[in-house]
Amino acid sequence: MNEDDESRRAIEAIVLAATEPVHPTVMAQLLELSVEAIEDLCAQLAVEYEAQGRGFQLARVAGGYRFQTHPDAYAYVERFVLDGQTARLSGPALETLAIIAYKQPVSRAQLSAIRGVNVEATLKTLVARGYVDEIGHDPSPGNPSMFATSRLFLERLGLNSLADLPALADFVPESSIVEALERGLLMSSAGPSGSSASDESV
Repeated sequence: MNEDDESRRAIEAIVLAATEPVHPTVMAQLLELSVEAIEDLCAQLAVEYEAQGRGFQLARVAGGYRFQTHPDAYAYVERFVLDGQTARLSGPALETLAIIAYKQPVSRAQLSAIRGVNVEATLKTLVARGYVDEIGHDPSPGNPSMFATSRLFLERLGLNSLADLPALADFVPESSIVEALERGLLMSSAGPSGSSASDESV
């Protein structure tokens, strides 16, 4: 077995044993190779798996590498994962998560203004699930907490970075809708006025 083959086997073993994406610098240290060499070996493995028609991929996710199911097998995986699943996110939670993903960092008041309901319970659910993090406070009056998506969010969606999110225009084609959302954010900067409706169940 040559050195490259041994390194490839080591990469496969490390990524398989890991519970989260493995950064190439970590593998470089473990294998005593350069980061560039690790990147090249991972690219080779990814091409080989694709050429062999495997049901999995070696994917670059959240800055690291992990094994994940191939998109072609999505229907079977979805059936397996969702069979008897009772802890899925609700529609309101998914809507709130989508707003955070595209508008982050965003405050609780801004989220409530956009959705037209109180998002307190929904936001707590997303933070508890690990999809959203509180990342600090806005310097505006009241110093509201600001929220953004987490590393786990990228992992669950199979994205390497937020730049890989689909273009918002694919889902909101009319510019007037985007402008309305922007106006809502500006109007809510001082906090929501009056009481708002409670969010739906999460």
